[in-house]
Amino acid sequence: MEHGTALGAEAAAELPPEDRHARAEQRLGTAGTAYRTVGGGEAAAANLAWWDADADDYQATHGEFLGDADFVWCPEGLREADARLLGDVRGRRVLEVGCGQAACSRWLAAEGAHAVATDLSAGMLRHARAGNARTGLDVPLVQANAEQLPLADASFDMACSAFGALPFVPSLETVFAEVRRVLRPGAPWVFSVTHPMRWIFPDDPGPQGLTVTQPYFDRTPYVEVDDDGTATYVEYHRTLGDYVRALAATGFALDDLLEPEWPPGHERVWGQWSPLRGKLFPGTAIFRTRRD
Repeated sequence: MEHGTALGAEAAAELPPEDRHARAEQRLGTAGTAYRTVGGGEAAAANLAWWDADADDYQATHGEFLGDADFVWCPEGLREADARLLGDVRGRRVLEVGCGQAACSRWLAAEGAHAVATDLSAGMLRHARAGNARTGLDVPLVQANAEQLPLADASFDMACSAFGALPFVPSLETVFAEVRRVLRPGAPWVFSVTHPMRWIFPDDPGPQGLTVTQPYFDRTPYVEVDDDGTATYVEYHRTLGDYVRALAATGFALDDLLEPEWPPGHERVWGQWSPLRGKLFPGTAIFRTRRD
């Protein structure tokens, strides 16, 4: 869900927020940032390297919150057990795109679904295998780019993604078309992403993160680069309208758009998500759609 190095709890507590990304950036030789055009090949290579480098630290910090077999849609803590955005999953074949350590898929399996989890990162899938072993929920894991799913046509009854893959690919339409291809007619496709309005604010959970610094309509990708200018991390921005149009263009009907409110008593700071910001504007957008 979050770009950045997630250290163990004790180590993380000793570092100021601006240093949370330091370990993965050091491993990759990140030397600066830029806004520039990035093609699919460069983006895939950069983000594969990033999430492989960050996988251990990410799991160390966020693993307890995400659980071994729990379906958490967003840093606000909305869970599928309460929201039921997918409906009844018993006996259904469910695809999770950008699964990370696959806690969502294991929750689905525990609910009686036949879940399959995909992710670009071998490092994240290593943690997914460990989660399978800890829980005894043997979810099939597939290393794959979301733009090229190695799965059969019309082989799934529903698909989901909780902050997975979509911010890191240059073409929403390509991913949506692939998801549509593997879904049966009428199947739901539900996914959560960082709310697009967050793009205009600094990536800061504190007071500095309340001041607009970036145009909402500037879709130039955010890029971290090494000394040679090669991308080490890439993230793409889309407006709400961009998501809606991409869904319509690829044969999905939008049933609902949820913007979870920050819940009372929830004090967890996750990257740029915090109680301070959460009480003022949304941090997550969840699209509930279905294949036409």
